[in-house]
Amino acid sequence: MNKQHRQAYLAIKETSQGKRGAVTKLLAVVGVSRQAYYKGLKREETAWEARDRRLKERTQHWFDFHHQGIGAGNLLVNLQHDESITFEVTHKMVRRVMRELGLKCQIRVKKTQSPKS
Repeated sequence: MNKQHRQAYLAIKETSQGKRGAVTKLLAVVGVSRQAYYKGLKREETAWEARDRRLKERTQHWFDFHHQGIGAGNLLVNLQHDESITFEVTHKMVRRVMRELGLKCQIRVKKTQSPKS
């Protein structure tokens, strides 16, 4: 389930408290069946989602710790030495998480001008 559906389900739940027929109308607006709505409310977080959430938290922590001046390679090293991460982390995972969180290293290597021959 994506994040937008989860937010929509929670909004419908909060809005329709004590109002008859509100769930039906809101589900029609969102375009979701009643079965999918109730199934989505009961859904528990999977192991992969929990691992991904933890990776995103620690990536954000290390990125902020280094004042947005750390790239995916150095982030990978920090995450591999992090005690709270108990699973294997790869460069591809770090790049995906950085892309999803919108993180980019703010420090760029200055390009030098080559002498003209």
